[in-house]
Amino acid sequence: MKKLIMLFALLFMTPVFADEQLPLTVPQNVSFETCTKMFATNQEKLFYLTLGAVSANKFAVDEIQTANGYIIFTAANNKYLATIASIDPLNSILKITPCNDIYYFQPGIIVNMFKYVDLNLNTEVK
Repeated sequence: MKKLIMLFALLFMTPVFADEQLPLTVPQNVSFETCTKMFATNQEKLFYLTLGAVSANKFAVDEIQTANGYIIFTAANNKYLATIASIDPLNSILKITPCNDIYYFQPGIIVNMFKYVDLNLNTEVK
């Protein structure tokens, strides 16, 4: 009987760890604050870096508007809007939000875009 209870406990009880985070590929609720990041570069360079990030992550570009500074792309069967805005001549902001306003998606989409821009921030845009 004791062995049966132990087997039941092992099979149906899952350990819960406070510091455990879900992987970036699992859909989860993403806060609006994590969709926005400021970069120490001008708006034009950030626009081209964002476009490079879309391409590097193999997302499909649906629409590009250079005058207004936005890119609409498709990732994981959802459309996202990447908006680039100038804060001052040396700083710009990148905001990536889902077009359907449902913030339940894979956070890796945004994290990978921000990482690409961070890694290539000091490279020359040609």
